[in-house]
Amino acid sequence: MGWFGRSYKNYDFEMFSISHFVIISICLVVSALLFFYREKLKDEKWRAAEIGVAISLLMAETTYHFWMMLNGSWNVSHAIPLELCSISLILTIILLLTRKKIIYEILLFTALLGASQALITPLLNYDFPHFRFFHFFYTHLMIIWVPLYFTWAKGYRPTIWSVLKLFVFLNVLMPIIMFINKLVGGNYMFLIHKPDSASLLDVLGPYPWYILSMEGLLIGLSLIVWVIFREKAAIKKEVSRNLPIQ
Repeated sequence: MGWFGRSYKNYDFEMFSISHFVIISICLVVSALLFFYREKLKDEKWRAAEIGVAISLLMAETTYHFWMMLNGSWNVSHAIPLELCSISLILTIILLLTRKKIIYEILLFTALLGASQALITPLLNYDFPHFRFFHFFYTHLMIIWVPLYFTWAKGYRPTIWSVLKLFVFLNVLMPIIMFINKLVGGNYMFLIHKPDSASLLDVLGPYPWYILSMEGLLIGLSLIVWVIFREKAAIKKEVSRNLPIQ
């Protein structure tokens, strides 16, 4: 059962390999399909599919933890779901099950700014067709697709206050994760040091300054995401309301 084992001797993942480009292409194609078929996806019959995806994500993550325990790699220093993408995965499941707007407001940003970066520069050792390859990319793709689905098919939109909610959420979370890192010797959310593989953090300065750089970059990129996905009709209505009467 090499595809479910710990060794990646025959499954060594390479960034921007054929399998990696296939995943990126799938991400773009399905994202485009979500946009072009958004009217058909508005039908309430898709509610069962939403719940099904939530269950599949829960099963995938449970199997991942089982895989780590089975292969003796589960450790409190790295296996607790405290990475940004792990938190996004939990938010994705909650959003699919509850459809809560506040969950969407946070997830849209963490997905498009976090999971997309992880998709392009994955911290991954296992290539196709290893279990970990499927787990990593399936969960990250769904983290991206679900908020896009809720944006285009369900009409959810971020507001400028959504950016503030994200900022508060992450800054409340960060000291808690820093404390846990010290307690278990972990590096959750890369708050202790940068990842060993290439990532966006490489251009954000040395420790601890790259954490402050991340904060600034987060605000800037979140505002860009808000501008792209905000409710355009509401903006036009506000502008027309303020125009002088001819």
